[in-house]
Amino acid sequence: MTIRSRFLSIIALGGLAACGSETPVPEPGGNTTAVAPTPAQPVSGPERRILAFGDSLFAGYGVAPEESYPAQLEAALRARGINAKVTNAGVSGDTTAAGLDRLDYVLSSQAHAPDLAIVELGGNDLLRSIAPSETRKNLEGILENLLERNIPVLLMGMRAPPNMGPQFQQDFDEIYPDLAEQYDAELVPFFLAPVYDQPDLIQPDRVHPTAQGLERIVEATADDVAEALPPPTP
Repeated sequence: MTIRSRFLSIIALGGLAACGSETPVPEPGGNTTAVAPTPAQPVSGPERRILAFGDSLFAGYGVAPEESYPAQLEAALRARGINAKVTNAGVSGDTTAAGLDRLDYVLSSQAHAPDLAIVELGGNDLLRSIAPSETRKNLEGILENLLERNIPVLLMGMRAPPNMGPQFQQDFDEIYPDLAEQYDAELVPFFLAPVYDQPDLIQPDRVHPTAQGLERIVEATADDVAEALPPPTP
């Protein structure tokens, strides 16, 4: 099961709007002066291996492989001069429990340990109304596994809809900042913040970002990824 149309309630019922104040929308009639794009920098330095570990939002549901978040992220980092190689380990339908179950296999299948792991899971837990305590426990297991291997982590946060009840929403929303602090991981508070309230950036299923929507998310998070990368080992 992917994050399908039942997950629409998270958007259509205003579930993700709780963080709207963190994602300002440009005022109509604002400054429309064109800004020249920043020229790409020459790629240099050792290869930086990044593992993108998540669900359909990473797997590239409904878009071409080169339009997935990991593929566009790699291109954006390389445009910044970072010799990035991003491995797409997204699996549509993964809950946090499924992610925990397959993490060892994914890591053992890599020729080299990643320099950074980006973890994006939790949306399917919301879809299935899995108790936040279970989501927390599974994410703890994922973070413990990665950090025991000395792999730094960037955690992509999700937000619960208010229609699931105030206690559920509070318990779920606290998971990501709590675990980021507990495990010394970097955090993007809400992965979908750039697109959740932009219907033109969402596919017809009204859940998954379009290729342009994923591009917008990359624009918003590429600096977080670059900053989360540890200094290269000599």
